[in-house]
Amino acid sequence: MHPVLYEFTKPDFLSGVTIYTYGFLIAVGVFLAYFYTAYHAKKQFNLSYDQTQVMIILIIIAAVIGGKFFIIFEDPKTYLGHPGELFKNFGSGFVFYGSLLFAIPTIYLFIRYHKLPLLPMLDIIAGTTCIVHGMGRLGCFFAGCCYGKPTDSFIGMNFNAGNGIDADLHPTQLYSSFLIWSIFLFLQYKKKRQEFKGQLFFTYLILYSIGRSVIEIFRGDESRGYVIDGVISNSQLISLFVLGVAIYFYVKLKKDVKYKLSP
Repeated sequence: MHPVLYEFTKPDFLSGVTIYTYGFLIAVGVFLAYFYTAYHAKKQFNLSYDQTQVMIILIIIAAVIGGKFFIIFEDPKTYLGHPGELFKNFGSGFVFYGSLLFAIPTIYLFIRYHKLPLLPMLDIIAGTTCIVHGMGRLGCFFAGCCYGKPTDSFIGMNFNAGNGIDADLHPTQLYSSFLIWSIFLFLQYKKKRQEFKGQLFFTYLILYSIGRSVIEIFRGDESRGYVIDGVISNSQLISLFVLGVAIYFYVKLKKDVKYKLSP
């Protein structure tokens, strides 16, 4: 793959400085997400650009902490016994669901502090999350992590440079990125036909949790952890939980007339 985007040799004061593709794409994702969020939050709720900037920074901090914290569940014995392992290769090794589950309460507290409408803001955040996550999965592809199982199909790719496995594997990073960007486009389509507050956010959770559970079938990086004697992965278990909660709130909000939007 292409884990290193560019390595400076000149000028001398930049010699040895390396720009990694994963980090670069995450930065692009955050940049795009900021403008997406700022535009919609300003338009709908007159949220200032500075306030949006603070919110994005808080979300990033929460996402990093949550993403690293959930790594512990992949190998509790190793990480609890040697917590310093969590901080090795800090640019990689994140669990998305950990980031999401830490980011949601952070967003909730920010929204409540600024007295913003919760559900409409979450509808915006659904798109924000897709942008950062979609770019992040592209970063995973170039870094060679989050790869799939061996395959003889024409779509198989060799990530030997990234993970040391000399075999054609399912490019599950691209599957994930395609899933996320498809959800993002669907949310933009659905926005013009939205029926109730919170519909976009819970639609995102439902579609992503289903898609993630399917993609997990093709994942090949065993280190992410399994439960119930290896029947399902940690991510599939979390997906089931997220799916159940999202469906519950989707149905509840759809039935409640106070959350209805005018056609």
